[in-house]
Amino acid sequence: MSRLTATIFLVLAAVHRAAAAGPPFIDFNRDIRPILSNRCAKCHGPDASQRKGGTDGLRLDTREGALADLGGYAAIVPGQPEKSALIARVTAADDDERMPPKEAGPHLTAREIDLLRAWIAQGAPYAVHWSYQPPRRPPVPAVRHGEWPRNPVDAFILQRLTREGLAPSPEAELSVLVRRVALDLTGLPPTPEELARFLRLGYEAAVDWYLASPRYGEHWAHVWLDLARYADSAGYADDPPRVIWPYRDWVIRTLNANPSLVDFTIDQLAGDLLPHPTQDQLIATAFHRNTLTNNEGGTNDEEFRNVAVVDRVNTTFAVWMGTTIACAQCHSHKYDPISQEEYFRVFAIFNNTEDADRRDESPTLPLFSSAQQAQRQAWQAEIEQLRQRLSRVSDELRAGQAAWEAEFPEDELELLLTPAAILDILRTPREQRTPEQAEQLRQHYLAVAPARRADRRRLAQLEKQLAEMKPEASVPILRELPPERRRTTRLQYRGNFLDLGPEVQPGTPACFPPLPPGPADRLALARWLMSPDNPLTARVFANRFWEQLFGLGLVATSEEFGAQGELPSHPELLDWLATELVRLNWDQKAFLRLLVTSATYRQSSRVSPALLARDPENRLLTRGPRVRHSAEMIRDQALAISGLLSTKMFGPPVRPPQPALGLSAAFGSAVDWQPSTGEDRYRRA
Repeated sequence: MSRLTATIFLVLAAVHRAAAAGPPFIDFNRDIRPILSNRCAKCHGPDASQRKGGTDGLRLDTREGALADLGGYAAIVPGQPEKSALIARVTAADDDERMPPKEAGPHLTAREIDLLRAWIAQGAPYAVHWSYQPPRRPPVPAVRHGEWPRNPVDAFILQRLTREGLAPSPEAELSVLVRRVALDLTGLPPTPEELARFLRLGYEAAVDWYLASPRYGEHWAHVWLDLARYADSAGYADDPPRVIWPYRDWVIRTLNANPSLVDFTIDQLAGDLLPHPTQDQLIATAFHRNTLTNNEGGTNDEEFRNVAVVDRVNTTFAVWMGTTIACAQCHSHKYDPISQEEYFRVFAIFNNTEDADRRDESPTLPLFSSAQQAQRQAWQAEIEQLRQRLSRVSDELRAGQAAWEAEFPEDELELLLTPAAILDILRTPREQRTPEQAEQLRQHYLAVAPARRADRRRLAQLEKQLAEMKPEASVPILRELPPERRRTTRLQYRGNFLDLGPEVQPGTPACFPPLPPGPADRLALARWLMSPDNPLTARVFANRFWEQLFGLGLVATSEEFGAQGELPSHPELLDWLATELVRLNWDQKAFLRLLVTSATYRQSSRVSPALLARDPENRLLTRGPRVRHSAEMIRDQALAISGLLSTKMFGPPVRPPQPALGLSAAFGSAVDWQPSTGEDRYRRA
């Protein structure tokens, strides 16, 4: 067979295989949902109040709606694009007929129309949004490339690179890797001594060292506190200072101790609802006291209490579920299957805490210094001893009571100070007194017996000292209202707390699994968020860790996993990481160790012009991360390298140098401050 004949044979064989395979399969979530969500859902989506044609108008976010009879025709006729009104309207020559209308944006592109046609021809199958389906652990790809893979993360990355006709970059120099991992795990560069040590001991020794460093908790607390909208002031125009730094200290200590992210979540959302909560569990609930407060003259406390509850709903779903639920406060979500009623079901879960936008930030938890706690414990021990001594009845006291009864009253003053009920008992002959009266008289005598006067005075003094000791700080916390004061939650039309609709019971959106059995409170919500049945939380947390290390999440829109978010660049890897995080019992340090010991993370970040043009954002992970550092990290590096950085931890906030601008906030409050002195001037940002 000649070379030409062979070539013709191979080409014909390829054409035959392609024809036999048929047109490429259209994936609804990858190819079609973005078109319907971005171009159609505003007028034909979940929000019935905004749907063209009213509640019964065309709905394209569900298959039932898309196939519904619209009076002799349907938007979609499965298998028949030529009979589908959707295709007719998006290709209409008349601008008045063509969809979407001009005022809604540009018309669909030719490629988008072709995708819709092919999808309808294949039967127009719909699918549940990818992030609402529980993660399923995929098998680790069986791939190899030199020293790749070092762990399963690399297998997924290498599989994609091979498919794209690319190869990973070489491993970075050890000195570069030590600096990279030090900055990523602690926010600080390695010291010369550390660098020398790990050039001798190796990279993984550096990983373990920095994971165990107290600087680890400081750095990752910075990441978490951004999500917690932490600030040392109350916000709004006047922005007065507030005392909430004990919560910041709790986050640092807790991240260093590395509890399960399940406990980390439950303590912050519902620590006060746990049986016999500890002081730390109460401090943790300040997560949702980071809401702004407004005590300016003329403000409505209920309005701003309501604003705080709204913020708690929105923050909870954004942080744990990567879901922008906020728009459902005013109307049903336009893109995701979350109704306004379901929004207020979640609102009802948060609507029964005691805080109410008060100037004193109550309820608060008093916190005493170590020295104060030792003094209080000593006083409390002495108080307990005195109370036990004062409750004991001796023969001497019995004789004293008998003499007191016989001689009573000794003087007019004592007669005036004695309760009427006791006087009645004294006037009753001893043999006619009931046992209850005898006990009442005994207790009264113990409280006035001359022999116990010194003990009573000491007890009163200690109780006064205990009550008057001022705490080092008082941190705002969450606490539920008692049953008799619980609020009723009603739907708020257009999010207006004064325009109320029907009563709403606590719950969660129906597109997600239901709450666990029992009271629908914050504790149930926290457990629901961290349940293996929840499709989003593990994915969202895994993606956040990836984003911190690589600069961009596997889902680039880390706050939006809904219909308006981007698809994951490596969906199988994301699901493997989500299930791995759960398998590791939500151990943050173990998960980070997995990522930073991967060959993917260890790659050199050098890049050629050709590769930069092919993969400018490094979505394919063809090279190591190059991450823009935060302002805090840049400042801390400068202080660390200069030898000025203070390692002092915890306590009230400090004031680093800043330019004096001579500006004032509302109502005359100056925004300039007097910088801290001494080592406080050089504390970590």
